[in-house]
Order: sequence, then structure tokens, then C-alpha cells
Amino acid sequence: QVQLVESGGGLVQAGGSLRLSCAASGRAFSSYAMGWFRQAPGKEREFVAGIRRSGVTTYYADSVKGRFTISRDNAKNTVYLQMNSLKPEDTAVYYCAAGPDSGSYYYAPRAEGDFGSWGQGTQVTVSS
Repeated sequence: QVQLVESGGGLVQAGGSLRLSCAASGRAFSSYAMGWFRQAPGKEREFVAGIRRSGVTTYYADSVKGRFTISRDNAKNTVYLQMNSLKPEDTAVYYCAAGPDSGSYYYAPRAEGDFGSWGQGTQVTVSS
């Protein structure tokens, strides 16, 4: 198990940027695949971005591809989500999640069930 704490959310105008951070405590952070999810009011939680344990492989939801960048610093036990060109529809609570990395070359977890540890979430609000 790993404990996760998100930070960096806030209010920003459309077209602006924010960087979310997720600090992990516990054992073997570098062995986990990490993901960012979000949940807008009245909607189900959805996958946003993921990163494999080495940090080399990243993958994104189509809705954020080209605007968001996920990265990690295993020495600091932290994963980041850089969000640029923000839109009002990006408004949501953003969650960080950790799950076992299978080691398979093609592994790219996107489902909530692939992740066993979750943070408490951080609010991102984009005004038009």
C-alpha cells in the first residue's frame, strides 16, 4: 500500500495552466504504475493520464492529449500532471492513483480497478 496526497489545484482562467503534484509515502513507489483521474459534478470518474513505473511510457485520454503531461520523479516519490490550455470542461476533482505495474511491455492501466491506492483529490476549476 502507498499513501497519496495531491496538491496544486485551484481556480484558473480558460487557456491557463496548472501543475498538480501527488506525493507518495510508503514502500517502493518506483514499483507502481501511476495514474491521474478526474470526476466532474454529476459525472463518473474518468481516466486522464498514466505513467509506467520507469517513467518512460506515458499515455493519455483523448480529451487531454497534447495539453496535459504526466511525469514522475522516483527519487522524490512524486508524480506530476502539467495541465496547459485548460478548458472549462476540465473542471473536476483530480485524483492520483497507484497500482501494481505488471512489467509487460504493453501494460497501460486505465481502469479504476487497476489502481489500489487513491488520494483524497484536489479541485481544479477553470473559468470561461
